[in-house]
Amino acid sequence: MKLFAEKGPVNTAAVATLAINAARERKIAHLVVATCTGGTVRHFLPFAGEFHLTAVTHAWGFSAPGVQEMSTDARAELATSGCRIVTATHVLSGAERGLSTRFGGLHPVEVMAHTLRMFGQGLKVCVEVAIMALDAGAIPHGQDILAIAGTTEGADTAIIIRPAHANAILDTRIVEIICMPRP
Repeated sequence: MKLFAEKGPVNTAAVATLAINAARERKIAHLVVATCTGGTVRHFLPFAGEFHLTAVTHAWGFSAPGVQEMSTDARAELATSGCRIVTATHVLSGAERGLSTRFGGLHPVEVMAHTLRMFGQGLKVCVEVAIMALDAGAIPHGQDILAIAGTTEGADTAIIIRPAHANAILDTRIVEIICMPRP
């Protein structure tokens, strides 16, 4: 496992190299990349012919009501390059965050998200996007995949994960941490 000295997009190129090498060595066919605007997943587009590439975006309304952060042009570029795009409600927040924001209190999925954040924001997002991609049918059930995410923007974390559907989330297994920033 590679530990980066700092968090954030400064690690994106190194994460891409480490993730591609790990996928090749372990014969993993599916890469799932968290991306807001398409910038992070572009680092993986040269490998779209070698791997099944899925980009997972923020849900509509994440940054502002009715707004999608990824432009129509970026979506078209990714799709033309062979990348699947998943845009869905975040599995580790979504409706529960809306309820806790409005009424206060504590909800189990939010506890899970905060527990994963103890290892880093990127690790939490890796778990989240892997489950979202599985629930959207973009990746096969029961297989190890490689998930890539980061802290705020870019990529600083890559893991091998065997995601379960959201309705069986506790069956998800983090198989290996390829890289992440020091907490």
